[in-house]
Amino acid sequence: MAQVTVTIDGKAYRMACEEGQEDHLTGLAASFDQYVGHLKCQFGEIGDLRITVMAGIMVMDELSELSRKVANLEAEVEKLNSARAGALEDRDQNEQVLVSTLSELTGRLDSLAAKLTGPTTSLN
Repeated sequence: MAQVTVTIDGKAYRMACEEGQEDHLTGLAASFDQYVGHLKCQFGEIGDLRITVMAGIMVMDELSELSRKVANLEAEVEKLNSARAGALEDRDQNEQVLVSTLSELTGRLDSLAAKLTGPTTSLN
């Protein structure tokens, strides 16, 4: 386990993390520190615990909103995939009708051509 020291609200906290995750943890702590700093600017010194809880709730609110957006996007992707599948099925049916119609027309043309080039009777 790696060890990282992060600073939140001017206080250093030593934390453990997986090897290679040090920069990620430091970045997360810096983002959380911004929430804490924002709240301190808005409300002043109302106590470290209260500020930390408020910052945590703000983060959870953002996470909740992002989760809702992801769920909506997943539903939209599912709807688009379903519409695409329907369109592909329609295309396949249209191709089958086209092939059948062309085949029928080819048969008619062949029959007509045979009649036109068939034995001619002379009137002499």
